[in-house]
Amino acid sequence: MNTKGILVISLDFELNWGGHDCLPLERYQDNLLGARKVIPMLLERFNKNEIHATWAIVGFLFYSNKRALLKDIPKSLPNYDNEKISSYLHLKSIGENEFVDPVHFGSSLVGLISEHENQEIATHTFSHYYCLEKGQTIQDFEADLMQAIHVAKRKNKTIKSFVFPRNQVNSAYLTICEKHQITAYRGCERHWLYRAMPGEDGGLKRAIRLLDSYMNITGDHTYSFTELTQESKLINVPSSRFLRPYSKRFRSLEGLKLKRIKDSMTKAAIEGGLYHLWWHPHNFGVHIEENMQMLDTILDHFLMLKKQYGMESLTMEEVSEKVRSKLKRLSELRLF
Repeated sequence: MNTKGILVISLDFELNWGGHDCLPLERYQDNLLGARKVIPMLLERFNKNEIHATWAIVGFLFYSNKRALLKDIPKSLPNYDNEKISSYLHLKSIGENEFVDPVHFGSSLVGLISEHENQEIATHTFSHYYCLEKGQTIQDFEADLMQAIHVAKRKNKTIKSFVFPRNQVNSAYLTICEKHQITAYRGCERHWLYRAMPGEDGGLKRAIRLLDSYMNITGDHTYSFTELTQESKLINVPSSRFLRPYSKRFRSLEGLKLKRIKDSMTKAAIEGGLYHLWWHPHNFGVHIEENMQMLDTILDHFLMLKKQYGMESLTMEEVSEKVRSKLKRLSELRLF
């Protein structure tokens, strides 16, 4: 039995492909541009603290120019009932290259992440594909996924982990992921409040989730190693907590937010469980100093737990490998 707690950090790297359908660019541009400053800072901290992190990257961001991107568009495209959510239709609005349009291209940043040890390149689909929305099909999803895998392979990266955009986990699509040699995905917290639905979440649900960031309403969301081994062949490495960025409005509650996270991390370390923290780099794009101080506090706590309890930092792929190794040993024992 695994006796060491595990900290998983995953980052959804999407820039404007994750928000073009719901936020005016002028309203969120500072966050998106700030992400280009934040990512090198995150990598420096991860390297310093020996943090293994999973970067779930939208495939469009592997490109540095529009011409190359348009050449690689799949033949089978989602025909969403709500056309405005389609990243493929949004392509007509983007600039020609990363220099003139730094919120829709990210080749240089993908390269920077790839240069650092212990950083897993995962996929957030090719186009920020919505897997529960009406109008798209499993065939469209497979075409999108195959292109995401292909563009990563051209960068000598093998995709092993998958994160559903907007956390729209579609269990019917997991067999497609497994078919294309993906071994891990990030599921949602195991509480109805975090179950993703098509379209936008209601205001009440969002409000309760916000409150849950500061007060323990839905539980610690730590997962035992035994729970992980009871999953299917495609290992679910479920989310524990979205790391909400610093907010001036709620700055008096920052201590409660950090306590909630650290208490759950400590529980995972003591009980040999898994704690999975995730966010988007652009969440840190404004109030960068405050956000980095927040992250430093969390990483310092991890280092204390590592020293005291042996807590490990693992990528999603590394967790799936550990689970598969455990399952293999159990299977071999049953043969005797």
